[in-house]
Amino acid sequence: MKPDKVNPREVFYQPSRMVVPLFQRPYVWSRDRQWQPLWEDIARLAEVLETKNPTATHFLGAFVVQQLPSTLGAMPEWSVIDGQQRLTTLQILLDALHSQLEAKGMPMLAAQIEPLIVNPAAFHKKSEDRFKVWPTNHDRAGFESVMSAPVPVDYSAVVPSRLAEAHEYFSSAIEEWLGREGNVEVRGKLLVDAVSGQLEIVSIRLDATEDAQAIFETLNARGEPLSAADLIKNFVFQNHPGSESEVEQAYLAYWAELETPWWITPITAGRVTHPRASWFLWHWLRARLLEDFPIRELFAQFKDYIADSGIGLATLLPEVKAAADRYRFLVEGSQAESGTLTRAQWFTYRVGTLDSEVMRPLLIWLDESSQADVPDGEKTNILKSLESWSVRRALVKAPSQGSNRFIVDLMVHLSKQPHDALAAETEAYLASNKTPVGYWPDDGEVTHALWTAPAYNKYVRARLRMVLEALEDHRRGYPDWKAFGMGPVPRGVGTIEHLLPQAWRANWPLAATADERPAKEAARDRALQQLGNLTLVTQKLNSKVSNGAWETKLAHFQQYNDVLITNDVIQNHADGWDEDLIAERTAKLTEAILEIWPTPPGHVGLAARVAEAPAAAAAGDVDVAVLVSAGLIEPGALLIARPAVLAGTTAAVGIDGRIFVGEQGFDTPSAAAVAVNSEGLYKGGINGWRFWKVRETGRSLWQIRDEYRLSLGEEVEEESEEIEEELAVSESVGDALRL
Repeated sequence: MKPDKVNPREVFYQPSRMVVPLFQRPYVWSRDRQWQPLWEDIARLAEVLETKNPTATHFLGAFVVQQLPSTLGAMPEWSVIDGQQRLTTLQILLDALHSQLEAKGMPMLAAQIEPLIVNPAAFHKKSEDRFKVWPTNHDRAGFESVMSAPVPVDYSAVVPSRLAEAHEYFSSAIEEWLGREGNVEVRGKLLVDAVSGQLEIVSIRLDATEDAQAIFETLNARGEPLSAADLIKNFVFQNHPGSESEVEQAYLAYWAELETPWWITPITAGRVTHPRASWFLWHWLRARLLEDFPIRELFAQFKDYIADSGIGLATLLPEVKAAADRYRFLVEGSQAESGTLTRAQWFTYRVGTLDSEVMRPLLIWLDESSQADVPDGEKTNILKSLESWSVRRALVKAPSQGSNRFIVDLMVHLSKQPHDALAAETEAYLASNKTPVGYWPDDGEVTHALWTAPAYNKYVRARLRMVLEALEDHRRGYPDWKAFGMGPVPRGVGTIEHLLPQAWRANWPLAATADERPAKEAARDRALQQLGNLTLVTQKLNSKVSNGAWETKLAHFQQYNDVLITNDVIQNHADGWDEDLIAERTAKLTEAILEIWPTPPGHVGLAARVAEAPAAAAAGDVDVAVLVSAGLIEPGALLIARPAVLAGTTAAVGIDGRIFVGEQGFDTPSAAAVAVNSEGLYKGGINGWRFWKVRETGRSLWQIRDEYRLSLGEEVEEESEEIEEELAVSESVGDALRL
């Protein structure tokens, strides 16, 4: 390893090619985070060189390359191990400078830059040999297009890419800087000197025998690390057997799709965010190993698996690709808003509303080649049991800690059973568990939870909507293919409507004496949040109809309603709707829920949980909607993000408890926080309850939620203190900067 401090002229002047391996991630630098700060540093450096210090320099960072074997007399080639974003950006910057110098009639200065971006023609064996840096194949078309464009560059005619955007940004910035007051040639020379000679970079060059993979992993353990999927990709193709072209063919056939937008989308589960590809690989490897481990250990576990199993990478890649294709089919299918789904897609959608990733490994395991002879009927019945187990536990608020381990243990158990008995074994395994983390709630506990709880306040909106959708689809004959002429209800888009409105006092008279009124009003306020008062509407009602008298709502439903669970009400209760009828309908809907998600005959869950249910129902799983209903947060309240780097970022609380960022509503504070931090400016952990505070009071959602829980006599949580410390430090830094 040979480190040297060099400038761009020393890096690029001699004929050579720096090749970015195809398995490295694409170019990701952006204007706000990298291009603009880099240009501002260069502009300041040029001014300092002119007015204060002619030997000033600016440090850019480091890059690591490893020499590739070459024949005598051939142009040297280097493999870029680290720093490809920096090297590629420098080439784009130098080419933009060269183009501007040419366009402004400064050919001598342009000639000083040209050797830094173009290799001499005598070394061109193929067209790309002209370039000093050759990026990963994802970026090659865009890079070649903009770097080869005639002067002046017509950006509408080049291949659209992030690299073209970078070139256009630097070209515009350089043009503006050169056009300022003063002699343009003097300013041009100043900029050429600054960019080519006064930027400093640490160059680390490895010989062919050094372990580039180990150095790559060490370097990427600092700063902003690569995702687990990126690290696995680098490891796989660094060690893949075969020639360069064979490795590239394997990448294109089996991995390239994992770097498309769908797969690199950040997905949050719990309080952790990773690209979808990393989540998939975590689920896949746990299904393959039948072991549980945290996602932060994914890369290390993958390397151990390759070393211990002896499986060849050429054999493994097609298996990963096949599993990824099946995974995407399930997830994308489950996200379709309308139409019928496969049974596995129904399962994925419904369990997905529970904010749970725990079933993903089992779905992958069921579709592995080792389970190819499991009958489809067995797989369907396994999913039915697991869906019932998951939904019932969500309805009674059973603890979710340890669920990952529980499902892995189930897979271990099933892996030892005959394939034609897996459904029965799954049902027996779930029914026999009597621990809080694994028990299957029985009919009594589910009934108790639904009869006594304010369902609208107790359950997250997406979860409650899914339950109402399931009740409607049950009436329509889905997902068990007993359709009665209607398709399934649209998924994830319906609005939950109160039959007896929350704002009932203006149009729903209450027969009560003055002494009776407070108690009866409180009873009505409780009843209207129960399951029996809720339905789905496929088109949101306007407030006049929604809050209108029963006759008004009835007339609307009679004309426009297409929801069967609402038809039962309007056909049988035209004379009125009250608390007694709500209780009656709650009981009927509960019976239907028990049919949709059944347990084995005579099943008894965890008896002790029923005794605890009243307290659980009172406290509930407090979400923002509960705090709005309790009057602790006003609908429309403005929230502000606490991290200093997101100063000025706001959101608003909807009347239904959702957090709105612009026009988009989010069911949880964390989802809204992840959305506003989509560029990753804030590096700390994200807990949405701590992330947001109410602008008017300065209190965090966490503090308001604790106040509510204390009012119920509930102990408050002490978790995520580290996240709170990070946010507090960020806020204090922001406050100091504003002083």
